[in-house]
Amino acid sequence: MLTGLKTVSKKQKDQFEKEGYLIIKGLFSKQEIAEIDQTFMEMSKKTIKGCFEPIMDQSSEVEDPLKRYPRMMHPHRVNDVAMKYMLHPKVMLILSDLFNENALAAQSMFYFKPPLARGQALHQDNFYLKVEPGTCIAAWTAVDKADLENGTLLVVPKTNNDEIYCPELADSKESFTNQYVKVPKGLKAVPAIMNQGDVLFFNGNLIHGSYRNKTKDRFRKAFICHYAGESTTKISGFYSPLFREDGSKVEPELNPDSGPCGNEFDTVYPH
Repeated sequence: MLTGLKTVSKKQKDQFEKEGYLIIKGLFSKQEIAEIDQTFMEMSKKTIKGCFEPIMDQSSEVEDPLKRYPRMMHPHRVNDVAMKYMLHPKVMLILSDLFNENALAAQSMFYFKPPLARGQALHQDNFYLKVEPGTCIAAWTAVDKADLENGTLLVVPKTNNDEIYCPELADSKESFTNQYVKVPKGLKAVPAIMNQGDVLFFNGNLIHGSYRNKTKDRFRKAFICHYAGESTTKISGFYSPLFREDGSKVEPELNPDSGPCGNEFDTVYPH
C-alpha cells in the first residue's frame, strides 16, 4: 500500500450512505490521467476481439459516432495499464472505506463518448452485476472534463437504498443501451460535474445515466470500474473472475442471467 493515500472522512462517508454517491476531487494526477488517456486512445486504433470492436469505415461515424468509438469492455483482461488502474491503491483504499471491507474488482470499461454521441439511459448497475449479498460500487474516473455540454453522468440521489427496478424500453435515439429506469416520484436526476482526475464513487442501486454529448469537438472519456466487497458470494458470470488488489483471482458462485452493464440496441452478448 502506498503511503499518504486519501481516505474518506466521516462527512464523506455519511454523504455516500445518505445520497448514494461521492466525488473525490483530483484523486488521479495529470500524469496518471495522461497515461490512461494515451493507453486507450492507442488501443482504439485497432479491433480487440471481445473488448473493442469498432467499425473503422468513416461513413459510419457520421451515422453514429459510437460505431467508431464503442465502449471498451473488460480492457483489464487484455491490457496491463487497465489492470493497474482498476486495482490502483488510491481507488481500492477508498472502496474499502465505503464497503467497510476489502474490495474485489469485477469489471473495467472505457467510454469514449465522442462528439454528438448518444448517452446511456438511466439504470442501476446491480441489475446487471447481481452482487450478493449487498451491492456493487462503481468508480467513475473523468479522463476529460465532464459537464452538461459533453454529457456528464447524471445521478438520482437517495435511490441507493431502493430495490432494483424492472426497466422499461429506452429511447434508441438518445440512448445506446436499451433499458431505462424511471426517476421515482419526488426525486430528480442531477449532473455530476467533474474535472480530469476526479473520481465518482456510487452505489450499485443508485439510478444514473447520461444525456447525449452535444458538443461537436469534445470527447467525454471516462474509465469506469465496478467492485464488490470481499464478502460477496454470488455475481453474474459476465464479471467473473474478481480480482483482489494484489491481482489474485476470486471466483464466487455465479448468478444466472449475467450480462454487461446495459445491453446495447441490436446487440446480443453471451450470457
